Parts: sequence; structure tokens; C-alpha cells
Amino acid sequence: MESEVQKGKGGSQKRSAIDLIMNQIRRKTSFTERRQKPGSFLSWPGESNGRKNGGTQEIKESYNADGKNTESGIDTTESTDTEVGSVVGWGRVKQFVEKLGKKPDSQVLSLSHCDLTATDVVELATLLPFLTQLEVVDLSWNDLVGGSLKALTFHLQHVPKIRVLRLCGCRVTAQDLEALGDSLDTVPQLELVDLSWNTGVGEANLHCLTSRFDPGCIIQELRLVDCHLTDADMKALGQAFPAMANLEHLNLSCNKITAEGMRELLSSLNDTHGLKTLMLHMCGLEQDSLCRLGEALQFLPTLERLDLSANKGACGGLAKMAENLAQLTHLSCLDIHLCCLTDQDVKALVQVISSLSGLTELDVSSNKAVGDELQSLLSVLPLSNMRRLLLNSCGLSATSYQALGSAMPLLSQLQSLNMSWNKSVGGDLRLLLAELLSTCELQELRLSSCNLTTEDVLHLASAAKRGALSQLKQLDVSYNGDVGDAGWAALFGEAGGLKALEQLDISVRPSASAPASPWIGDLLEALPKLPSLTHMALQHWVLRQDERDKLDSITGKKSFVLECDKQNSPRSQS
Repeated sequence: MESEVQKGKGGSQKRSAIDLIMNQIRRKTSFTERRQKPGSFLSWPGESNGRKNGGTQEIKESYNADGKNTESGIDTTESTDTEVGSVVGWGRVKQFVEKLGKKPDSQVLSLSHCDLTATDVVELATLLPFLTQLEVVDLSWNDLVGGSLKALTFHLQHVPKIRVLRLCGCRVTAQDLEALGDSLDTVPQLELVDLSWNTGVGEANLHCLTSRFDPGCIIQELRLVDCHLTDADMKALGQAFPAMANLEHLNLSCNKITAEGMRELLSSLNDTHGLKTLMLHMCGLEQDSLCRLGEALQFLPTLERLDLSANKGACGGLAKMAENLAQLTHLSCLDIHLCCLTDQDVKALVQVISSLSGLTELDVSSNKAVGDELQSLLSVLPLSNMRRLLLNSCGLSATSYQALGSAMPLLSQLQSLNMSWNKSVGGDLRLLLAELLSTCELQELRLSSCNLTTEDVLHLASAAKRGALSQLKQLDVSYNGDVGDAGWAALFGEAGGLKALEQLDISVRPSASAPASPWIGDLLEALPKLPSLTHMALQHWVLRQDERDKLDSITGKKSFVLECDKQNSPRSQS
């Protein structure tokens, strides 16, 4: 979820007066015209690309709303499906998509971040008759699409197989919502709608879409992340629930939801009896809202994933709703990180966790109250089922850390363990690693800023040598400045036991910057033994230019990402 939030922050919808003027100009110009490409998107293959009077070649073919060729008078409706496979029809689609830097696909139309304008949307609409097999449409992060969706939705009857529609960060307006709502009956297989990061979706506009949901609506997933939803929008969504009996996944993260808004939202929640995922990350929830949610959980017997993370105002609220959590017998993932949990909250969680026998993922990170209560929590967790356990920045006490070490043999299916920012790990990493077997399924291990020592990394190397880390894909041991050169050299020396590794981070803090020369040779020898590695971070290590050159030559493949400070690359001494 956090990665999504970060992505959304880049799509701020605030514009200056100059932006508004420039955007109006750009709206009248298609993508290809701005790039000064010859010809038009709609020119037929083989047509002359010459210009007339210095302008773009005139388009000779046009279609009306009924799919009829207005020039020849020939009805092309019946031949639309066969035209998909025709050289002419597909050629036009291919030309349009490739000029946007994308690969054409008859089932997936992915045009996110393509700088589309309203003119491009109109042109795209005329190509839909040639895409009758289309299942996925993604126009996200094209901020000039907003206000012009009606041109596209008017032709959706040509693509009735669409299952996924993504319009994130498109400056969607109330008129766009109305147009989309009016066209829903033409896409009867639509299952996923993502309108995240559009402020125009909220601000009391959501009813323009939801009021058009019919009882036969089969939408299974609705994402409305950071849409500025108001109490009125929550009411509109709540009123739409009776028509959304198939809804399984609802994401309202990053919307400020008041106690009244929560009441409106939950008013008809019993109509979504098949809901499996409810995400309310960073919604400003407080105790009253959690209490209301707790009371409504009885109507969500199938809920599998509940995200209440980053709601700092909910401090103390979990204790009041914890009893209702016990009703979620199918819950497999509970995310309550960064919720300022109190001792009472954690103790209440301990009381009900034994009822959650299906739990496989638990994130209680960034809650200091967990630090002293982890032993009690581990005693009731279904350890043999756990796949993800996130305990970073929990201030684990020595006793809690020892309890986790003792529990490691029982965590036989654990795939992800995050212990970052827990200083009690430093100097005693062997507690976590000693019992790991060659059958270990661990794929992600994060130990950033844990005060690790050279001996700790030697234990890590030993675990790799005996095959206990053979499935590890992500390893983060960054910001551990006390690890000596011998530790890094030993770890890279056992690269053969890390063949599945995809991401590695051994960065250090700027204040701990040091030469990498003592172990860079071991790393260079290890890289060919790590065929899956695609991302490596060495930030703040000092590399000589010749060392950097050797590193670049080995990691030079296009898909490899190397994070390394260029300013720390002094020339080698002659």
C-alpha cells in the first residue's frame, strides 16, 4: 500500500494559471502532432504521408455513433468483429499504439503515462471497433484525459469483453463519471474499476457514477485511493452497496473518513456479504470509527484482508473492536502498522488472535507497544501457517527477540520477515538463523539498521552456505555500519547459496561512508553466481573509478538497477 501512496503523490492535481493555459493548447493537439510525426493516427497503411498546405493530411474515413461509414454510407456494424483481424484495422491500431511507445496487444491496451490529450482520446475511440477482444484498458496518469471520457465511453459497446478499467490520475470530472456510469451496461463483464488519485471523483461527485449501478452490476473490485471522498461520497457508496452484491475488494485508502462518513459507508455493508478485502490505510480513522467498523464486522464473514494501517488517531481503538475481530474466521492478512497501538490494544489483540486460525500475514510494525508483548503474541499466533511477519521498528526487547528466536523452527512456511530498526538483533543474529533448515521458504529478509556486527554477517554467510537461504529473493542489511570488511567478504564468498537473490541492499549511512576496496573484489566474483540479481544498492560506499567501471561492465544489462553514489568514485591512483 505504501508504494501506491508514493506513486499517487507524484500525481498532484494542483495547477498554476500557466499550466491551465498550456493544457488548453495541448488539448487541441494530439500526441503525435506534438512530437511532429508525419501523417495522422488514423491514416490508413499505404496512404500518402504528404502534407497539404503545411498541415496534417486530411482524414477521409469517419464513423458515426452507430458505427456507420458516413462517407460511403456502408453499414460496417456487422463486419466490425471480422475487421479486428484485418490488416487494415489492426494496422491502424498498431500505428496508434506504437507511436505512443507501447506494444500493441489485442487484449490489453496499456497507455499509462503517454501524455494523451482529449484529441487522442477521440482518435482512440474510433479504433475500438477493431479491438473487440479487448479485456484490459489502462489510461492512467494522463492528466488531460479528464473531461473527454464521454468520447470514449460512447463507443464501449464495441469492446464488451472489458474486465479491467484503470483511470488513475486522469483528472476525472463529474461529467466523466456520468458518462462512465451511463455506459456500464455495454461492458457487462467489467470486474475491476480503478479511479484512484482523482480528486474529481470525490468532493461529493461519486454519486454521478454509483447512482447508475444496476442490481446486476458484477464489479468485484473498486479502488478509490486518495479521491478526496467526503461524507456525501461515503453515503453514495453506501447506498450503492445493495447493487454491488459481487463486490469482493474495496480500497478507500488515503481518504479522510470521518465518524459520520464511516456511519454512512457501513449503513448497507450487510449487502456486500462477499467482501474479501477492505483497505482503509491512512484514512484518519479514530476510536469512534473503529468501534463502528467493529460492530459491522459481523456482516463480513468472508473478509480475508483488513488494512487499518497508518491511522494514528485510532490509538486505543483496537482494544474496543478486537472482540469483533474474532468473528473474522477467514481473515488471512491483518495490517495495523503505524497505528500508535497502546498496551491495551496489543493485549486485546492477543486475546482474539487465537480465533484467527487462518491468519498468514501480520503487520504490527512501527508500534512500540509490541516490543514488550511479542512473546505473548507469538504464543497464540498460528506459527505454522505464517507467511509474512513484519516487526520492523517495534522496539523489541531482548526477551521478545529471544522469544522470536525460539519460535523460528515453528515458522516453517515463513516467506517474509522484517526486523529492521530493532537494535536488539545486533550481536545476536544467530538466534534467527541457527534453526533455519535447507527446506526454509524464506524469500524476504530485512535487517536494516539493526546494529549488526561482523559476526552477525558471518552467521548470515554460514546460513547461505548450508542452503538455508536458497530461496531468498530480497536481502536488506543496509545501515549497519559496524559490519567489518571480513563480514561482507564472507557473505559474497557464499553467493552460491543465494542463487535466487533478486534484490540486495548493503548501503551505509552517509556518516559511515568507507572504501569498498577491501571486499569489492569478492563482490565482483560473486555477481556471476547471482543470475537472478536485478537490483543492488551500494549507497555511500566509496568506489574507485576502476572499481566502478568493473562493476558497471558486469551489471550493464538493461534490466539491472545499480544504486551507487557517483560522487564517491575517486580516480584510481596511478
